[in-house]
Amino acid sequence: MSLRATLAAFTIAAGPALAQEAGDVFIDAPNNAKAHAASGFVCPSSIGHFERNAVGERDPQAGADFCAYSALDGVYGMITLLPLTGPYDPKTALVPDFQEQEATGGRKIAEAPMRLGGANVYARTYRTTDLEDTHYRVLFAASAVGNWAVQVTMEYASPRDDAVEKEFLELVYAQAFKKLASRN
Repeated sequence: MSLRATLAAFTIAAGPALAQEAGDVFIDAPNNAKAHAASGFVCPSSIGHFERNAVGERDPQAGADFCAYSALDGVYGMITLLPLTGPYDPKTALVPDFQEQEATGGRKIAEAPMRLGGANVYARTYRTTDLEDTHYRVLFAASAVGNWAVQVTMEYASPRDDAVEKEFLELVYAQAFKKLASRN
């Protein structure tokens, strides 16, 4: 299921109240932010052009939680926080997401580390479809930060949203490295 479909299903199933009431995994923080109770990572109400529209558990068995964001024109971003119990290999951790993307017709177009938040972050980008001069992309990024894996999934249109995609990633990983790396 694509990020867009996951967010749509979550929004329909959870209704607007769950996006406001995060339960035990997120707590209210200043300026309408939500703080991840276990890690201290803060999901602000907005990141650049993105507005937070949901927080919650992504995989309760693994302890993975998420903050979901969207921007105008159908740009989506999801931050997943996963506690680490040993070494972390981002490429291996994201294999289920890669398989899902490839099964729905996504074609890998890039795979390389990115310098974000002052550290290297693994990233892989898929092309999902093209419409005239617009190329729809899904990007997966991940890094171990302190005792947490921080994974970001984004859906965007290139070249229209390239700057927005970069800004979101920069802000997320700057926050992660600032907040989570200092908690070791």
